[in-house]
Amino acid sequence: MAHAERGMSAPPEVVFNTAIDPDRAAAWLPESLRQDGDRRPELVSVEQMRATWYSDSAPDWSAEIRVESVDAGGAWVRLDLAGTDAAGLAEQTLVNLAREVADNLQAG
Repeated sequence: MAHAERGMSAPPEVVFNTAIDPDRAAAWLPESLRQDGDRRPELVSVEQMRATWYSDSAPDWSAEIRVESVDAGGAWVRLDLAGTDAAGLAEQTLVNLAREVADNLQAG
């Protein structure tokens, strides 16, 4: 399992809602977790802003994010990614999510 963390300059609710939006998932999740179409994540805890993705077509793959508020007004995101070559993809996956969050803020 690979782990990655990063801060984002957006409210945590915006980061979490962008992450769980099935229309945006294809832009940030690794390919192996996108093969099941618009499958929604399992919301582990909405209050704790935690969600998990699994793949029926690639059962060795999973992803879990946790979004937390930081004092400066942004968000801190933790990603646990499991699957083949997950270690090489964890950081890029959060970069992709950050790009989607920025696009979401500019669109709204």
